[in-house]
Amino acid sequence: MSKEQDLQCSFCGRKKSETDLLIAGMDAHICDKCIEQAHGIVEEEVAEAKSTSLSNDLILKKPKEIKDFLDEYIIGQDQTKKAMSVAVYNHYKRLLQTKSDVNEVEIEKSNIVLVGDTGTGKTLVARTIAKMLNVPFSIVDATVLTQAGYVGEDVESILSRLLQAADYDVEKAEKGIVFIDEIDKIARKGDNPSITRDVSGEGVQQALLKLLEGTVVNVAPKGGRKHPEQKFIQVDTKDILFVAGGAFSGIDRIISKRLNRQAVGFGASLEDDKIDEENLLQYIIPSDLKSFGLIPEIIGRLPVLSYMNPLDAKTLRAILTEPKNSIIKQYTKLFSMDDVAFSIEEEALQYIVDKAVQYKLGARGLRSLCEAILTDAMFELPGSEIKELLVTKEYAEHKLTNTTLKKLKAAS
Repeated sequence: MSKEQDLQCSFCGRKKSETDLLIAGMDAHICDKCIEQAHGIVEEEVAEAKSTSLSNDLILKKPKEIKDFLDEYIIGQDQTKKAMSVAVYNHYKRLLQTKSDVNEVEIEKSNIVLVGDTGTGKTLVARTIAKMLNVPFSIVDATVLTQAGYVGEDVESILSRLLQAADYDVEKAEKGIVFIDEIDKIARKGDNPSITRDVSGEGVQQALLKLLEGTVVNVAPKGGRKHPEQKFIQVDTKDILFVAGGAFSGIDRIISKRLNRQAVGFGASLEDDKIDEENLLQYIIPSDLKSFGLIPEIIGRLPVLSYMNPLDAKTLRAILTEPKNSIIKQYTKLFSMDDVAFSIEEEALQYIVDKAVQYKLGARGLRSLCEAILTDAMFELPGSEIKELLVTKEYAEHKLTNTTLKKLKAAS
């Protein structure tokens, strides 16, 4: 009995009678208080190591530097580029917080929703930022998502794509960016839920809530339905940045209706605030998304709302030649790899732009038009004796027949 009374903690010196638990080792003892303290120290060290590792991997730049980088690849859309730059900067500052900083003020996520017509560059903005930050990036289509138990993909499949982009490195995936395309396609179909079950609408929005806010999700790395025997991987979504994009076709009517309501009654005037009828998206507010069919909870988890300006002829002309990876620069490189000097006249470029505007093909249509004009040349010139190609307006007109243009319009 006397030997037990003599036992004490080798770290703090407490007697056995003063502790709740005294664990014996080979030649030493440790009490429960010292175990708790040691556990706290280890947790802090691991968290600090993770933060240091993230800061080493992450190429974090100031908002102006992020926008300058985006300017190299994307023409116009200044408002969206500013909003994205600030949101991304704040999000990754949040990731670099130490544990003591989190205890003081916890910064919430800056998930983003982009509204704009197809082909205006929503996906390109998110992909370019991911390239600059050197983080995993994945694009998922919201149209294939359904509630659990129905034909289609579960919401968790979003994270399967991100894991694949990160080579199944969970820590890396948990700092990535997910672009959810066609978010408008999961809008609520109607106010009366009794007719049919809305399995690809409001149900999917409800399932996305926890994912956007931050939760630990069991993810099937190969997709859950085809490989039910595989082991699940746990992924924490609290540090994943979600960017949602959609065309929201018809939302301009909702915006127009809201703006006109403000000019009702005696003395009401909109002369001071002239409305740009050609670009109503610039006046979008969260309540418009609610009127369109997104539930208030999901709008709250996508706090940064921005819009994409429609592409006019001037912007489309700049897209052809100005960005770092512009379409014409890409073709010049392709032809130079076959030792063919490629050039195109200004009149031909303007002709391509005019057709893209006339047939409402957007930025994607520029590539389709160029492909239709240059396919024959790319087929015939490699290996031939011709080492120079000059594309004139007459050449472009000859290659772009009315039949070709109708096909391109149908495909867009």
